[in-house]
Amino acid sequence: MRYSEELIEEIRTKNDIVEVISGYVRLQRKGSSYFGLCPFHNEKSPSFSVSPAKQMYYCFGCGAGGNVITFLMEYENATFQEAVKILADRAGVALPEMEYTEEMRRKESRRARLLEVNKEAAKYYYCLLRSPRGKTGYRYLSGRELSEETMKKFGLGYADGSGSDLTAYLRSKGYADDLITEAGLTGFDEKRGVHDKFWNRVMFPIQDGNHRVIGFGGRVMGDAKPKYLNSPETPVFDKSRNLYGLNFARTSRTGNMLLCEGYMDVIALHQAGFGQAVASLGTAFTVGQAGILKRFAEEVLLAYDSDGAGTNAALRAIGILKEAGLRGRVIDMSPYKDPDEFIKHLGAEAFQERIDQAQNSFFFELKVLERNYHMEDPESKTAFHREIAKKLCGFEEEVERENYMESVAERYHIGYENLRKLVSSYAARTGLVKPVERPKPTTAGKPTKEDHVKKSQRILLTWLSEEPEIYPKIKAYISPADFTQELYRQVADKLFAGLEQGSFSPASVVSAFEDEEEQREVAAIFNTKLESLNTKQEREKALHDVLVSVKDNSFQYYSARMGSDMEALNQVISGKKALEELKNAHISLGSG
Repeated sequence: MRYSEELIEEIRTKNDIVEVISGYVRLQRKGSSYFGLCPFHNEKSPSFSVSPAKQMYYCFGCGAGGNVITFLMEYENATFQEAVKILADRAGVALPEMEYTEEMRRKESRRARLLEVNKEAAKYYYCLLRSPRGKTGYRYLSGRELSEETMKKFGLGYADGSGSDLTAYLRSKGYADDLITEAGLTGFDEKRGVHDKFWNRVMFPIQDGNHRVIGFGGRVMGDAKPKYLNSPETPVFDKSRNLYGLNFARTSRTGNMLLCEGYMDVIALHQAGFGQAVASLGTAFTVGQAGILKRFAEEVLLAYDSDGAGTNAALRAIGILKEAGLRGRVIDMSPYKDPDEFIKHLGAEAFQERIDQAQNSFFFELKVLERNYHMEDPESKTAFHREIAKKLCGFEEEVERENYMESVAERYHIGYENLRKLVSSYAARTGLVKPVERPKPTTAGKPTKEDHVKKSQRILLTWLSEEPEIYPKIKAYISPADFTQELYRQVADKLFAGLEQGSFSPASVVSAFEDEEEQREVAAIFNTKLESLNTKQEREKALHDVLVSVKDNSFQYYSARMGSDMEALNQVISGKKALEELKNAHISLGSG
C-alpha cells in the first residue's frame, strides 16, 4: 500500500531530520549545516552533512543521501513503508489501515503468509528446545558453550525425531499444506504423504535484515547425513541475497565485517563480542552477498576454516570481494579449525589480535600458491616467481602495482629490478599491463557529453533549491521538459510545481521515490557542489551559462527525435525561440 503524498509529507515534516539523525550520529553544527562521521562507511574525518534548511542529509565521501525517511531505510534496512511507520509512530501520526482489493490481496498475501508460517515454525522449534522433548538439542548447544542469552538472541530451537509434529501444529494454526510446503518446512512422498523436512536437528532460524524469519538451517544430532540441512529457496528466501547474522551485524558500525562459513561460528563470535560476524547460507559466497556487505563496510575479514576446503573457499571469496570493490583480509585461525574452536581455546582477546594481524588477501594468495612449489629447487622456485609476476600484472593501477612489487621483493627476497623485469616480460608476452610505463592519457577517463549534460542539469536544480527566488526570473525560458535525463525531469516536475506554489522542499521530492537508489541519486542532485563566485557579475554569468547549456541540450535532444514525435516537434519550435531569447537575455540577481 502506498500512502498518500499528503500523509507522507505530514509525517516527514513532523520529524526534524537533525533530531532524528542525532539519535544515531553525533552531529556538530558548522555554519548552516551539521556534520558528523558517516554511519554508512568507515571514515576518520566527518563528511556526513545534515541540512536543516533542506531537511536532507548527504555524505560527500560515499554518496549516501536523502531525507529522514531515506535515512531510516538505510540505517535500519527498512522498506519505505516500514520507515514511514517508524516515523509516524514517533510523531504520533495515525496511519490508515491497509486495504486490499482482491487482486492485491492475492499478490501480497502469499508472501505475508509465508513469513507468518516461518515465524510460527520458529516459535514451535524455540519452545520445543526448552521442553523435555528438546533436551538432546539443549544439551548439544550447552555443550557448545552457548549461553541461554545467546540461544534466545538467535532464536535457536529444536526439531525432534517424530517427523510430522510441526506439520500437525501448523495445520492446527490454520495453515494449508501447500503453504507449509512452499515455505520449505515439509516434504512429500507417497509413503508418508506430507511430513516435516527437519527432524532430530537443532534449528537455526535465518532472518532477513528486518529480523523476519525467512528460512531455517538444521544441524543433525548424531552422524546422519547431511550434517546441515537448509531450507530450499522460496519467494521469501533467496540464499544468494541474504547472510546469516546480518540482522544483527548491520548495526555493528565497526567499519569491517567478519565473514564465516557456518552458523555456529557466527553465533560464537557474537557471543564473544564480535557483532559484525556473518555467514553465507549453505552455499558458496556470492556476488550478491558481496554487494550486501558493501553497504555496511569497506573491508571484509575472512574467518574461514583453516582446512583445505576453507582455504579454497577463501580464495574464491577474495576474487568476489575484489570484483565488488571491497578490501579483503584473511584471519589466521591456526592451530584451530574455525572461529568457534579458536574462541573456546584462546578467547576473544586473542581473536582480536588475529583480526589486527589479518593477512592482506594478495599475500594470502601467494602463501597458498607457494605450497605448490619446492623452494629449495631453483627451477621450482623460479616457476613460483613467474607466477608471482603473473599475479602482479593483475593490478591495473601503476602505483598499486609498484607498491606490491616492492613488498613482494622484500618478503620473498627477490631483487626488485629482477622482479620488475619479470613482470615486464610477462606483461609484454601476454599483452597485459606494463608495470613501469604510464599509459598515455586517453579519452576513456574524460567526461563525456552526457556527463556535461547531467552536470549542468544538476547544477541548475541545486541552484533553484538553494535560491528559489531565482525561479520567477528564469521560468519563461526553462521547463521540466528541458531536463532530458528521466530522473532529473521527474525531479524538475516536482521542483517547478512546488516553486510555483511557493511551498517547495527538496526533502519532499525525495519522498516521491520509494527506491533507495533513486532516493540517493535525488539527494545527490540537490547536493551538487556549486562553484564559489564572489561577485554579482560572476554569479549572473554562471547562471546564464548553465541555463543556455540546459536549453541548448534540450533543443538538440528534441531535434534528433522530431521525425516521428509530435511532442518533440512542439518542443523544438518553442525551444528554438526560447533559446535565442535566453542567449540575449540578462538575468539580474541580488547582490552577492
